[in-house]
Amino acid sequence: MILTTHALTGAVIGKNLDGPYLIIIVSIAIHYLMDTLRHGEYLNNKSSTKETLWKVFLDIFAGLTIIALILYYNYNTSNNLNSFNISNISLGVFFSMFPDFLTFLYWKMNFKFLKKLYDFHTWIHKYPPFSPQRAWNFQNSINDLFISATAIVLLLFF
Repeated sequence: MILTTHALTGAVIGKNLDGPYLIIIVSIAIHYLMDTLRHGEYLNNKSSTKETLWKVFLDIFAGLTIIALILYYNYNTSNNLNSFNISNISLGVFFSMFPDFLTFLYWKMNFKFLKKLYDFHTWIHKYPPFSPQRAWNFQNSINDLFISATAIVLLLFF
């Protein structure tokens, strides 16, 4: 899944659950659950660190912008967002993307102590890294689009 999809899902979790530990656990668990679905990856084996960082930054920026716009809309229409909601949403967003951050640290920075976590994350995916089934194309991105759209609806109306 792209980071925007994970961030949107994490925002839904943070908006609808109480308690930071519960939000953290559910956000990480849902991350791995979503990664079992077929999805496209915009990075490949030849992606340089510079290219990786640029794409990741753009992905995170897109997700956070969508969430900020939804929060702004919700605040202006209902005035019911408070700092507690924002902190819960922020926790959900952060921890829903956290497993990919740890994977990045192992993949590009070679932090050996993260190898078992990297291997688990790789195992969770149905298809191997950089395989055609994980190429960045419309067919492989349908789950991302569906989950992201569902998360946006849930953030806006529920």
